[in-house]
Amino acid sequence: MAKSPTSVKEIFRRFSTIRKGKKKKFEINDTKIPLKPCTVLQITDYIQTDMLKEAYLNLLSMRLELQKELKAVGEGAPPTNQVDKERDVNNLFVTLRNKISVFVRNSSTLPSCNKEQLVYVAQIILEEEKRQGEPGAMPGWREAWRDAVRDGVRDALKKVNLDSREQNASWLAVHLGLLGKAVVEDLERVKTELQSLYPADFEVFETYVSCHHEAVGEHLKRLLEKVTELKDYYALLDFIIHHYPSDLRDKQRILIVEEDLLNNIKTSCCHCQKDDFKSALENIIITEKEVWTMKKSPDRTDDGFLTSKTYMAICQLIASYAENLEKIDENLGKSAVRFCLEELNPFHTRFEEEFLQHTRSLLTSDLLDCCLWIEYHISYINCFNSLKENLEFYREKFSAQMEQLEKDVDGLIQRLSQTLIKHFKTDIKPYMDGMMTKKWLKTNGDFKEVTYRIDNYRGLCKSMRAPSAQVFVNDVHYYVAREYVSQLMKKKYSCKKTKSEDAAAKLREQWNELKKLFEDMGSSLNWLYPLGDYLSDIIGMENERKIKDLLIPLVTNYPDISKKQLSAVLYFRDNSFSLEKHNAINQFTVLKRDAGNTNQDRSFFTDIE
Repeated sequence: MAKSPTSVKEIFRRFSTIRKGKKKKFEINDTKIPLKPCTVLQITDYIQTDMLKEAYLNLLSMRLELQKELKAVGEGAPPTNQVDKERDVNNLFVTLRNKISVFVRNSSTLPSCNKEQLVYVAQIILEEEKRQGEPGAMPGWREAWRDAVRDGVRDALKKVNLDSREQNASWLAVHLGLLGKAVVEDLERVKTELQSLYPADFEVFETYVSCHHEAVGEHLKRLLEKVTELKDYYALLDFIIHHYPSDLRDKQRILIVEEDLLNNIKTSCCHCQKDDFKSALENIIITEKEVWTMKKSPDRTDDGFLTSKTYMAICQLIASYAENLEKIDENLGKSAVRFCLEELNPFHTRFEEEFLQHTRSLLTSDLLDCCLWIEYHISYINCFNSLKENLEFYREKFSAQMEQLEKDVDGLIQRLSQTLIKHFKTDIKPYMDGMMTKKWLKTNGDFKEVTYRIDNYRGLCKSMRAPSAQVFVNDVHYYVAREYVSQLMKKKYSCKKTKSEDAAAKLREQWNELKKLFEDMGSSLNWLYPLGDYLSDIIGMENERKIKDLLIPLVTNYPDISKKQLSAVLYFRDNSFSLEKHNAINQFTVLKRDAGNTNQDRSFFTDIE
C-alpha cells in the first residue's frame, strides 16, 4: 500500500517552525474614494483587467452617490434612472466578487498567482464586512471567499495523476500516495506563501486544511465507486485512517469521510474479503482437481510424509488477511479471521464431495491407480491435520470457531480414514472367507494374499502422520484380528482327530506372522496378541479334560466371549465335542461370572456376529 512520502508529524513540525511574516495593513480611507465614480463601462473594464483596487474604489463611490440620491428622494418611488443605477451597482459588485473568487480559486492551483491582488481581495472583503449595515451592501463575501478556496483545492486535486486499473494494477495505491503528497505540498505553500497575505481572522491555514478535508473526502467517495478488489480497499482504508494529514490546529486526527461512510467502506471491505477468500478456496479445489485428473503423485515432506500444499495456501491466506486488516483496524482483522475460520467448514464439505467424485474412477483402474487413490487419501489426512495444527494459533481469540473447525476437520479426517479402511476390508474379505476351511488347512494362498495387502498398507502407513496413523493402524489391526477369529465361529470346517493339532499349529504360525506385521506398523493393541495362542492351545489340546484349564486365560482376558462362540471354537477342534455335556461348561460359567464387567474397554468377541 502506498504511503505519503512525508510523514504527517514531520509536516506539522515543519509548519510550526516557519516564522510568520509581517502582516500588511488592510484598510481603505474615505479620502481615497473618488468624488465622482467612473462609468459602468470603465469599472467593468477595471474588473476585467484585474485592476481590483480601482474597480472597488469607484464602486464604493458609485454606491455612496446612489445612497445620497435615494436619500434625497425620500419615501417616494425612485426615478427610473436611479433604479437602473442601483441595478448597475449590484451587477458590478456581483461581477467583482466573481472576479475575486477567480483570483482566490487560481491561487490554489497557480504558484505564480499575483499575490498583491490577494492583498486587495482580503482588503475588499474586510471593507464589505465593515459596511454590511449600509444600504445596498451585499452579504456573503467571506462565504464566497471560502467557496473559492474549496473550489481551488478541488481543482488542484483533480490534477493528481490517476491511472486506470488496466494501466496499473496498483492504480489506487499509487494515486493515494500522490494525493497525500499533493495535499502536503499544497498546505506547505499555503503556510509559506498565502497565509501572510490575509489578516489573522481569516484563519487561512485552518480554512485550507478544512477545504482539503472536504475535497479529499468527496474525491474518495468517487474513487470508492471504482473499487472492486481487496487490495484497493486496503489502500483506501489505510489512507483514510493512517496516512492522510490531520489538522494542525489541534493536532487531532480528523476523518476526511463521515463515520457512516467509513463504516460502509469497512463493511464493503469485509464483504470483498469474504468473496476473495471464497474464490481462493474454490481455486484451491480447482487446482486439486487438476492433480486428480492428471494423476499426479502427491507431494512429500522432507521427512517422507505424503501431503498437500492446500493447508499452507489456506493458512497463508488467513494470515495475510489478518495482517493487512489489523494494520488498518484491529476489529477488521478479527472479523477477517473469524469469517475465514467459519468459511472453512463449508469448504471442507465441498472439497470432500469433489474429491470423492473425481477420484472414484481410480479404484476401477489398474493397481497403480488404486495405490494412487490410497496415497491421495493419506496426503489429505496429513494435510488437514496440519491445517488444524497451524490454525491452533487462533484458538485463544476465536475459541468457538476453532472448536467447530476442529470438530469438522476431525470428522473429515475420520471419513477419509474410514474410506481407506472400507477399501481395505473389501480388498481382503474374499481371502478372509477362505480361512478355517479344509483348503486353508492344506494351502497358504489366501493367507498370503491377506498378508500381501497388509504389507502394502504397512508401507503406506509410514507416509501417514500421527495421530491419524496410530488410529488407522489400530483399526486395521483390530479388523484383521476380528475377521480372522470370526472364521472360527462360522462352523465351516471341523478338524477331527489329528487334524486339530495341524490346525492349531497353522493358526499359531499365521497369528504370529500377523503379530509381527502389526508390531512393525506400530499398533498399540498389544492386548490382542495373546488371543491367537489361547485359541491355538484350545484347538490343539488332545486331552479334552484339560480344556477347562485353558479357559482361564481366555475368559479372563476376553470376558465378552459367549458360550456360543466358545462352542464354535470347540466345534472347529472336533464336532463331536459338546460343551453342554462337558465339565468345561461349569468352569466357563464360573469364569464368566467372576470376570463380570472387567476389561469392558477391550470389547472383541461382542463385535463378532
